[in-house]
Amino acid sequence: MPFSQRQRCRHAPTTGPPPCRARVPVRAYGGRAVVVTSERGSAERDARLRLGRRMSATGVLAPDWRDAYEEVPRAAFLPPLMWPWDAEQRSHVPVSRSRDPATWYGYADSDAPIVTQWDDGEHTGLTPGRLATSTALGPSVVFGLLADLRLGEGVGRVLEVGTGTGWTTALLAHRLSVPAVTSFEIDESVAALARQRLRRFGLNPEVRVGDGLSGHTTQAPYDRIVSCCGLREVPYAWIEQSAPGALIVLPWGTNFCSADVLVALRVSRDGRSASGRFLRPVECTRARGQRWRGGARAEYLRETGAKAHRSSAWIGTDILDSDLLGSARFALGLRVPRCATAVAPTVQLDGSRPVWFHDTGGTGSWACLVLRPDAESTVLQYGERKLWHEVEAAYRWWQTAGRPGYGEFGLTVDAQGARAWLGDEGRGWGVGGGT
Repeated sequence: MPFSQRQRCRHAPTTGPPPCRARVPVRAYGGRAVVVTSERGSAERDARLRLGRRMSATGVLAPDWRDAYEEVPRAAFLPPLMWPWDAEQRSHVPVSRSRDPATWYGYADSDAPIVTQWDDGEHTGLTPGRLATSTALGPSVVFGLLADLRLGEGVGRVLEVGTGTGWTTALLAHRLSVPAVTSFEIDESVAALARQRLRRFGLNPEVRVGDGLSGHTTQAPYDRIVSCCGLREVPYAWIEQSAPGALIVLPWGTNFCSADVLVALRVSRDGRSASGRFLRPVECTRARGQRWRGGARAEYLRETGAKAHRSSAWIGTDILDSDLLGSARFALGLRVPRCATAVAPTVQLDGSRPVWFHDTGGTGSWACLVLRPDAESTVLQYGERKLWHEVEAAYRWWQTAGRPGYGEFGLTVDAQGARAWLGDEGRGWGVGGGT
């Protein structure tokens, strides 16, 4: 899901009186004042103010972004039907503005991430779909991301990839100016809705339909590029279209782990590379062109299962059956290239829980770790790559290195590809190319 840091909302904030129509003044451009209306009650406004105070107290909402938070409410960019996460039900739940406006605004004014589209728009009905493909970011995640952009003096043009609801686009245009912001959205219907919402605020930044991975040469060079979708490979076109010293901020990860980690890449003076350290884990929708779709595990077993080699595993639940955002899994993904994992969502009838590893480079190699609560875990693996051996070696490396966290790793991207590094940029190793 675009940017969540695993935020969970136990329930929608309690509300008071029924919503009423309130006038929300918003700074406009071109010398004319713009006023928008929204269905908001005093309790919902108070909830939003409390969230703003909390974010300010923790430093997430920087002073130079407070006006934008106050004048550009997230609620104005959310659809009438949305799916916030319900911690009690452990699932996304449908919330309709027309049927239950109090609950709808309660979630809208909370710090919860909200799914706004399922299955690339093919989904219908109230029940959550299979794959969340567009989301509204939690405010604390959004303003943390905006702070990472360091929009000080001298920042001219910004390219955003992943318009989504249009809220982040509006915040950028409010802070900078409309002409300074260009945004790309791959889904035509999502882009159209974002444009409508932006126009209601008197904002009309350029919102183009496309995946944005090729950049946009017309407005280049950019001082900042920000991606609101997770990537597995950083497009070199972004570096080519950036000004020397520009910042590129994006969620990046490998298919070894479902989560991504924000990284801020500084473009070199010669404009040929970009490098920077990882910041913190986030959870977001994947760029559509970089999703790993994988093969059916039943086919793997049917065709090669009888030929697989069986062995015991000396690591198991301590690393692979733990928090998906753990730095260990992130490190393993950096050290075991072109490897995707899939953890069984439920325990099997015999009490076991399989964890699958697939080579994404086309060799057909795979491994399956069978976790057992009261017995030694076993491993099956097949193919020219002994994936489980690579995983164990990577885990030993991570332990020997002192169990480094996210911020100790970095990433460098140039025309030859991407290199990860630990501590020293000069001592890196290749990543990408099907990760």
